Amino acid sequence: MRTRGKLALTVTTAGALAAFGVWTAQAATNSDAAAADAQPSLVETFEYPGAAAIQQNYGVTLISGDGHILFADCATPPSGNIGLLKVRTTEGIGAGGNGLICFKVLAGTGRLDLKIPAVYEIRGDGLSSGAGHKVKADLTTDAGAHSTVDVNPSGSTPVGVGADPNNAPTTLLQLTATP
Repeated sequence: MRTRGKLALTVTTAGALAAFGVWTAQAATNSDAAAADAQPSLVETFEYPGAAAIQQNYGVTLISGDGHILFADCATPPSGNIGLLKVRTTEGIGAGGNGLICFKVLAGTGRLDLKIPAVYEIRGDGLSSGAGHKVKADLTTDAGAHSTVDVNPSGSTPVGVGADPNNAPTTLLQLTATP
């Protein structure tokens, strides 16, 4: 009888160890699979998607934004009384180097950080009086003089040398749409 007891204990212990080994191997496999399936940490940096290609093709530096003001093809047709926000520069940038850069405002509020040199005019996106988004433009000169202007929602707003030929050239740094 004693031999049977030892044998039963040995078999039970071996079975438990084997089960533990299978469980440990299964847990390790699941852990490895979970690590392989894990997505990288999603931290919004607000970097502008496709900024490098836009810089290369159009000469415009797009830094970051909230996705509510987007770089747009200036040939984009209007939607009702709303067209595109148009920035004019004396630099040979934009499609074909024509000095025209366009943006589409998608919401009542939005922000886009960018860098467009030698800006002289910003045209609101409204195509009729009373239409268009309220937009503020932050600008700077090479000497570091900063200014903020309210863009006419349905007309043109001269800035820098466009406002006065004696003014220093201005670089557009930010567009902000406000309600």
